[in-house]
Amino acid sequence: MSSYSELIKNFERIRAYMREFYVYGFKSRDDYSKKSSRSYDDERRRLESWLGDHMSFLRTPEGKNVFISIDSRTIRHNPLYNAWKAKSFTDGDITLHFIIFDILHDPSVKKTISEILLEIDEKYLSGFESPMMFDESTVRKKLKEYCEAGIIVAEKEGRKMYYHRAESTDILDLNDVLHYFSEAAPCGVIGSFILDKEESDTDAFTFKHHYITGAIDSGVLAALFTAMREKRAVTISNMSRRRDLPRKNRIIPLRVFISVQSGRQHLLAYLPEYNHFQSYRVDYLSNVKLEEQTPRFDELRAELDRMQSKMWGVSVKRNKWGVEHLEHVEFTVKVEDNEEFIVRRLYREKRVGTIEKLDEHTYRFSADVYDSSEIIPWIRTFICRIVQMNFSNKTQENKFKEDLDAMYCMYGISEEVGK
Repeated sequence: MSSYSELIKNFERIRAYMREFYVYGFKSRDDYSKKSSRSYDDERRRLESWLGDHMSFLRTPEGKNVFISIDSRTIRHNPLYNAWKAKSFTDGDITLHFIIFDILHDPSVKKTISEILLEIDEKYLSGFESPMMFDESTVRKKLKEYCEAGIIVAEKEGRKMYYHRAESTDILDLNDVLHYFSEAAPCGVIGSFILDKEESDTDAFTFKHHYITGAIDSGVLAALFTAMREKRAVTISNMSRRRDLPRKNRIIPLRVFISVQSGRQHLLAYLPEYNHFQSYRVDYLSNVKLEEQTPRFDELRAELDRMQSKMWGVSVKRNKWGVEHLEHVEFTVKVEDNEEFIVRRLYREKRVGTIEKLDEHTYRFSADVYDSSEIIPWIRTFICRIVQMNFSNKTQENKFKEDLDAMYCMYGISEEVGK
């Protein structure tokens, strides 16, 4: 049996295994041919060490399929965050970490790098026969890393640079906020890390629909949010289930859209090479590399905001000259005297478009959208009350009616719909 460690160096590899087996799921060991069997077994055991209480399997003729099984009624904290908390360190890394924070034990303690080096040699390593050697370059890089993370502050006084710990923040009054943020917000793993410092494990929230799988995309999201904050372009790798190798794209990320129905996260971005807007599934993205700042960021984001009035989901259709392609959708529903809740649903759930009251019992919804196929699942929820419909995209309209015909046949009803 090959040995393995729970600690990881390359999170993207862990993310790929989680995504293929435990998010998309239901793959057997033989279905995964991208790596050797030994690599698969090592990664599987590592994941099971974090998720063992939440894993199930199903035996099929093709083999044993492993998947995540979680009951949101009993699980209040996302177990996938454990993967982010298993980072690999060298002996020197971890030793230097604790030495630095022992020296700078209070925000009032300020020291130069020379003073820190001297204290390391005299106080911490002098008693060892073969002490670890930390040169100035190593300590300086580590301090710079902590300064960028905001946990160490560098202040110049005269010609000398002094380092001290950042002030601690009292989060006792934010307990409920952090619990909600950690489970509901993108990059909620940040809140989970903060909550690990709390002694209390009580929280006020349970979730009927707990979308946990976005946790493994937190690194990608963090990089995209940084690019948007700094108004930068990025280079990304975009995976497709139709291609064996990911495709690299240079894009300008503008906004992240998150579905409240499925939890799926999409990036809306602009492709300078093709002069159009494009949506990407965040779970298909990797290797985000920040590029130069773009002077068009504000202009492009304003254009996307304007286009949202014609977006039901995340589809944006334009031709190569930037001309928008819109599809008209309308349907009429009939409600009975005691069905005012249907009318309220129409007004509450419509994302775009208008509602026209035709008479006391009849209402018409109409909208011009980029992709009428995105609105069909919502229209289906009004089946049995729809009395008329009209799509400019007849292919989508006919598909909708054919699906209804197929449903009628399944239930042994011969009447054709849509007449």
